[in-house]
Amino acid sequence: MANYSKIAIIGAGVSGLAAAKQLRHHNPVVFEASNSIGGIWKSCSYNSTKLQSHRSDYEFTDFPWPNRDDPGFPSYTEILDYLESYAKHFDVFKCVRFNSKVVEVRFTGSLETTDIGGNLLPGGHPVWEVAVQTLNSNSIQWYGFEFLVVCTGKYGDVPIIPAFPNNKGPEVFEGQVLHSIDYCKLDKEAASQLLKDKKVAVVGFKKSAIDLAKECAESNQGPEGQPCTMIVRTTHWTVPHYRIWGLPFFMFYSTRFSQFLHGSPNQSLLRTLLCLLLSPLRRGVSKFIESYLLWKLPLLKYGLKPDHPFEEDYASCQMAIMPEGFFSEAEKGKIVFKRASKWWFWKGGLEFEDNTKLEADVVILCTGYDGKKKLKAFLPEPFQSLLEHPSGLLPLYRGTIHPLIPNMAFVGYIESVSNLHTAELRSIWLSRLIDDKFKLPSAEKMLEQTSKEMEVMKQSTRFYKRHCISTFSINHSDEICEEMGWNAWRKRNWLLEAFSPYGSKDYEDEE
Repeated sequence: MANYSKIAIIGAGVSGLAAAKQLRHHNPVVFEASNSIGGIWKSCSYNSTKLQSHRSDYEFTDFPWPNRDDPGFPSYTEILDYLESYAKHFDVFKCVRFNSKVVEVRFTGSLETTDIGGNLLPGGHPVWEVAVQTLNSNSIQWYGFEFLVVCTGKYGDVPIIPAFPNNKGPEVFEGQVLHSIDYCKLDKEAASQLLKDKKVAVVGFKKSAIDLAKECAESNQGPEGQPCTMIVRTTHWTVPHYRIWGLPFFMFYSTRFSQFLHGSPNQSLLRTLLCLLLSPLRRGVSKFIESYLLWKLPLLKYGLKPDHPFEEDYASCQMAIMPEGFFSEAEKGKIVFKRASKWWFWKGGLEFEDNTKLEADVVILCTGYDGKKKLKAFLPEPFQSLLEHPSGLLPLYRGTIHPLIPNMAFVGYIESVSNLHTAELRSIWLSRLIDDKFKLPSAEKMLEQTSKEMEVMKQSTRFYKRHCISTFSINHSDEICEEMGWNAWRKRNWLLEAFSPYGSKDYEDEE
């Protein structure tokens, strides 16, 4: 095949950039469907979207923020500027082909002879063919590669639209229905015009829904302004900032000592017994945080106190920062809440299981995205079927390698407190794996490891299907470091090792 290269990377979001930088000595080809880098920071951000952590907690190991000590949360435009500076600094742009959408891939190797634990670059013999369609073109160009790195992510592109009974869906509604991904495409003026003086219903109560409701309230100030109604099925814990009763938040979950209270894969019998004995302390930490949040935020007043412990939201990466002024708008009546587990459309708005109705001009669905459907859009069988697992999770060894899919990696499909750091460390690991600096274990052992991780997630939270490693992220990184031949303990002394938070700077390249 004329269009042949060693490595292809699909997607130029945060994960794609991290992978491209670590693999740049192989001159990878990065296919990006849009006309810019940034992924969901570019395509799924509102005008008010900000990072939910400080700059120093969201940076690459070898590229600090220029103003990393700024205590504020950076806006999405600042994050895009940071990512662009990173790509320019490491000359990643030369690898990226914009407006190039991967529409299909074909496996041309042999499943019988391909050894997933062997040399991942078979030396001039492409095992994947990739079909790429460029913007405004009906033609398809095929390329051949020895290895594919999929970085399309779990969010964006493919919205989840709820199913409705016959004649109770959006088709009967006389107003406007859109998903949050459609709202993201509007500029500030168009978004304001959509919301201003309109009866808006926002479906959901996660970060995207909360931010959108705040924007809606700000667009409806004045006597003509209408309230925004949030349709809430499941409440989740939110925090106003990263201090709890005056204590820094990191001490509860982001140190080696604090994570010792939580279960982890491959832990010894002694560690398992200690976790059991210390479980009252773990639950006490969660209660301590909940007590502060119930004191600081009017969750009880508005019926927004979750039915589950705080630690379950943290263990599933669903803890959100409450935007400043959100409850002030609720106090003014600009944001109201409707608890409902079932709802559907009528011509004038939404109807609920308690037989009440809500009039609406605009309904915005903040109902999430279908990351697996996005993957299945271009992956062939039998690999499509391998994405399914009884747990509902992708069985990815080290969050990167599917034990039964040869010469392919997935970066950006597990979550943590800092997804950028998670993606970068796994990209470092992947680069060394491809460079044959260590070998993968057998497929059986990799599947066993992924099963252990899934079991820990199931025991930690009812929301385990989000594939979040936040309560055992340090242990996860330890095992990655050990596999690469690095020291697992990254601090200067045992005191810092036990009680200081772990971040990207702790994982600078040892070579």
